[in-house]
Formats: sequence, C-alpha cells, structure tokens
Amino acid sequence: MTARRMRIGIDTGGTFTDVVAFDEDSGAVVTTKTPSTPGNPADGFLAGIDKVLDLAGASFDDVVAVSHGTTVATNQLLEGKVDALGFITTEGYEAMLEIARQSVPDGYGNSYFWVKPDRIVPRDLVKGVGGRLDHTGAEIRPFDEDGARTVARWFKQQGIDTLGVCFLHAYANPVHEERMREILLEEHPEAVVSISSEVLREYREYERSMTTLVDAAVKPKLSRYVNNIKDRLAAQSGRTIPFYVMKSNGGVLSADEVVHQPITTVLSGPAAGALGAALIAKVAGFDKVLTSDGGGTSTDVSVVIDGEPTLTTEGSVGVYPSKIPMIDVVTVGAGGGSIAWLSPEGTLKVGPHSAGADPGPICYRKGGTEVTITDAHVFLGRIPPHLLGGEIPLDVDSASAAIRELAAKLEISPEACATGILEISAWNQANALRQVTVKRGLDVRDFTLTTFGGSGSLLLCRLMDVLGVPTVLVPPNPGNVSAFGLLTVDVKNDYVQTHVALHEDLDPTALQAEYDVLAERAAAALTTEGFAPEQHVFVRTADVRYFGQAFEVRVAVPDGPLTAESLQTVADRFHAEHHTLYGYDFAQDPTQQVEVVNLRVSGVGPIKRPEIPKASSDQSAPQPTGSREVCFDAEAGYVDTPVYWRPDLPAGQELVGPVIIEEFGSTVPIHPGFTARVDDYANIVVTRSDA
Repeated sequence: MTARRMRIGIDTGGTFTDVVAFDEDSGAVVTTKTPSTPGNPADGFLAGIDKVLDLAGASFDDVVAVSHGTTVATNQLLEGKVDALGFITTEGYEAMLEIARQSVPDGYGNSYFWVKPDRIVPRDLVKGVGGRLDHTGAEIRPFDEDGARTVARWFKQQGIDTLGVCFLHAYANPVHEERMREILLEEHPEAVVSISSEVLREYREYERSMTTLVDAAVKPKLSRYVNNIKDRLAAQSGRTIPFYVMKSNGGVLSADEVVHQPITTVLSGPAAGALGAALIAKVAGFDKVLTSDGGGTSTDVSVVIDGEPTLTTEGSVGVYPSKIPMIDVVTVGAGGGSIAWLSPEGTLKVGPHSAGADPGPICYRKGGTEVTITDAHVFLGRIPPHLLGGEIPLDVDSASAAIRELAAKLEISPEACATGILEISAWNQANALRQVTVKRGLDVRDFTLTTFGGSGSLLLCRLMDVLGVPTVLVPPNPGNVSAFGLLTVDVKNDYVQTHVALHEDLDPTALQAEYDVLAERAAAALTTEGFAPEQHVFVRTADVRYFGQAFEVRVAVPDGPLTAESLQTVADRFHAEHHTLYGYDFAQDPTQQVEVVNLRVSGVGPIKRPEIPKASSDQSAPQPTGSREVCFDAEAGYVDTPVYWRPDLPAGQELVGPVIIEEFGSTVPIHPGFTARVDDYANIVVTRSDA
C-alpha cells in the first residue's frame, strides 16, 4: 500500500477539540470534532487524531506533521493562575512594576473609581542587583557578581523556582543578563529563568519586564503540556512526529523550540482562526474582512485586509501587557457556554463566565445548572436537539425548564427571556467588532463579516442588523476553520532591535548591518526547523514615529540593500500610514522630524497550503430534510421552518429565510428578511433579501 502524507491541524477549545487532516498528495481534506477534556487536554487531542485518521482511512504511519493551536497559556493568564514568581532587576528600579505606566483603563471615569490589579510579582519578591548599562549598551558600573549570588541564594531559600530577569538597557547589550542567568544556574539549578534580552529586545522597561515575567510565568505549565503531547504522540506512533505549535504572530514553531519562548503562544488558538478565515475569504473574492470566531467560552474578532490579519505589539492577555507581535484579536466572553445571570439589581446579564465543557450547558446532561446561550438556542429551536450529527443528544426539556424558571424571575415570557439572552450576546459581539473597526477609524459597513466556530454563525443575522454589515460569509465546516488555519501557517520567527534615530541621521550602512544581524538570527532558527537556505524568506519592517510622539507605526522596509532612497520610501510609507490611522500627517512640514525606533525582521519558512476546492453545481435542487418550530422573534412566536442539510446544497443555490441550514459541526439560522446563497467554493453568503 502506498504511503500517504497527512498533515493534521488540531485546535483545542473550551468545549470541543476541532481536527482537520490534509492529504498533501491528493489534496483531500477531512474534518471532525471531539469533546475537549479540560482535566487533561492531551486526551482530547489524541482522541481527535484517532478519529480523523479513522475517517480518512489512514494511520499514524501516514502522519508527517501535527500543528496545534492551544489556549493553555491564554487561559492561565485570563484566570490569573500565576504561581510564585520572582523578579530580578537593576538595583534602584525595584518599584518598576508598581509604578507601571500610571494609566487608568477606559471606562473607569477617573482614578478614584479604579483599583489597580495586583502586580504579577509582589513587591517582596522583587530583588535588585548592582551594575548599570547606558542606552547604547556601554557599561557605566560593573555587574555586581557577589550581589547576584546573594539574590540567587535568597530565591532558592524562599522556594521560588520561576524567575524573570530584566536589567536596564539590556536590549542594547545582554551581557549582564546573561551573566545573571549563569549565576542562577550555578546557585539555583532548579530555577526556570527568562531573560528580557531573549524575550523582547526592545526598549520601554516596564513593558519589557512584564513581557519577560509573563514568559516565565507560563513556561512551566506550557512546557509540561507540550512535552506531554509530544511524548504521547511518539508513544502512540512508535516514532517522532514533527509537532508544531501555533504562535500569536501568525506562524508556527516546533514544540522543541516553543518551550523556550512560551510567551509567543498567548493567542495561539484565535490566531489560527483568523488566518484560516483570511485565506477562505480571499479565495472567495473578499479583500476587507472581519472575522468572528465563536466557540464554547468566548468569541474572538479581528480585521483582515488583502488576506493579511492586522498585527499589533500593544496587545495584552487579561491584565498583563505583552509586547510580542500578535494578530490583533479582541476577545469577548460570548460563547455557547456563556452563562445568563441576574445582577443584584435584577437585570439580565450574559457572560463573561462560562460553563465551558464541564459541566457545560444544562442541555449537555453533564450536571450543568445555569442557563447558557446554547440552552437559549435549543429552547428557541435554532439548533437541533443534538450536536455533531447526532453524536451528542441534547436535553431540550431540562433547558426549557431552566429558561422558564429564569423568565419567571424576570416576569417575562420564556421566549422573551431566551431571545433576550441572545440579544445581549449579539450586542457583546457587535461591541467587540466595533473595537477592531470604529475605534481605529475603519467603517464596519465596508467589510464582509466571516463567521465561524461552533457558535459563531448562530447570531449572524442580528449582527448584520446591529452593525449594518451588508454581507456575511460562512465557510464550509465553520467549526473547524481554526484547525484548518493551522494547516495554512508558515513557520515564522520575529526578531526586534531598538535603534532610536532621527530619519535624517540614519546611516544606511549601519542600519543594514543591524538588519543583517537580525536576519542571521532568523536564518539560524529556520535552519534548526529544517528549512534549506533557499527556502528562507525575510520580511523587514520598522517602527516609526514623529519626533516627540510616545507610540509608533509599523511600516514595511523595501527589500534589497538599504540606500538613502529606500529609507525615504520608509518615511513616505509612514506618512501615508499615519494619515490612514489618525486622519493627518506632516509629510509637507519639514519642521516635524521622523524618527525610527525599532528594527524588525520576520523569518518565514513556507509550507504547502491546502487548495480550497470549488463546489459542485451539478446537483438537482435539494429538498428539506424536515422542519421544526423555530422562534426568531419573541412577539411573532414560533414559525414552522424548513431545515436543509448543508452538504446537499450545490453552488448557486439560494434559500430565503426563515430557514435553518445544518451540518456536522454547526448550524446557520437564516432569519426572515435574509437570503442565503451558496458560492462557487461552498461558502454560504448571507445578504438582506431586499438588497
């Protein structure tokens, strides 16, 4: 029997583990889902591989690579589960975390109403070490080796085994940090250590310190998780299977390497979904896209322009800022498991806390006792009384009883209660979409909304009404788009070096030398990942600002040797991008100087992407598989609604709401007044009927 080459993508969510297998030889793609196992996510991971291989008629011998999107680091930070952590910094700067940026988050009015969250490291676990560098990396005071040993021994005596090191100006010269790490290994060999010059070689001490500490905080748990899966893969297959983990920047990295830079995985799962949706929408002919990934716990939204999700280095996870490059994703607690509850004032609220996979919604029959968004959908008939094509039966009666009980407390009808839950969820999602558009000067009406994830498409008609979005695209197998995205992702590493200089003072030769150093580091990493030199791709960018500004705009740097002309191109691109973002620029004002702040290189190792096949248009007009009573509006009540099986719908098929379209992993309710059309790539394109 001829050996096959199967690549598998696995996205572990709060409720389900989504799996996609891609046969590199035939181009065939097989998708499936299996319940997540929060107690030990590796169980659900391996069960998913077994299931998809069985469906594909393949075995572990055929698997050439596995790519994984994980929420281990994300959930640890969102839940604030940071174990005892120590911080070592420059003597005299021990209060850096307490001072922070003195900024008050939006929505709190002023500092009288805002309570600063606990620091990631309490003040008594911060220690300073003597020695000082200036901003060029030159040594002002020598490193205090005796003091460093005293600090290392103190942390060992306290039983603090996870440490972050961030010395002043280490981005310019790592020598003091590297010596501190050597001393820690000598005096406290059990310690897990992260140093800022390896995590984030970029200025701004507070953000660099926080990013380094977050890296250290998630390193033990993520390392155990990744190594556990890698070992179990090897045990089950009898060989070492290449295992990659999704990074926040839109690339993947081997498991062996990602354990050394765990901070890069903090938005692993949402990043894969955005990339998968970006590719699907681009093939379908849409160049300006909003993505909305609805899962069991949360909904993640992002912006895609010309097939590329927008990146940011100003992101955060929970209360922890992380300045690593990441796809710009906004997360809101509005997933299928989000819980409906009453505030002390007696008003209805939804989320952000979730029933997750265990115990899950009431209708899951796993002991859940609180009404969730999924319970509201099943009560209203918008989803069938089972999930995964009948694999998971739902308890409609228990969900209905709980909603009637909640409605009685609110003194409204059960239908009004259930539709109210979904209305609140729709507005929560709409507000997240506004954060990635309106707040950044983008008009949401200029975009096509792509909804995916198990619950992502259930409220698309309401989102169209609330936001004024003209078109929504629902990919085939929407519940598996994140797992599919993992198969479209190149290996990618980012490197940064602070280089603050006015544009007029830039020396192209010196700048070229710094970019070459970054490119050499990227090339070494790609070679380690198994890519030949001729496969290496390098993308150069720079962070630029007007002199006196506090924050920068990232712009592309032309390929080839740097010259005065190419540096002028960088300045011109900055003016244009600044105008796009803020509505003005100083391109015609010679008194306003341009300043370069950071140099960046991304090293990319390209992989073979799955082809998105065209849908068949030869089928005859499909017939409904049945019908059921569905409530789209509390006042109108239930209406008899036809149900169609999505794989039966040929390209060009149009269905006018009300109608329900079901498939293995998700359901698309089309409300009255909306029309669904199947395009050439089997996507469902939803528009208003009067449009």
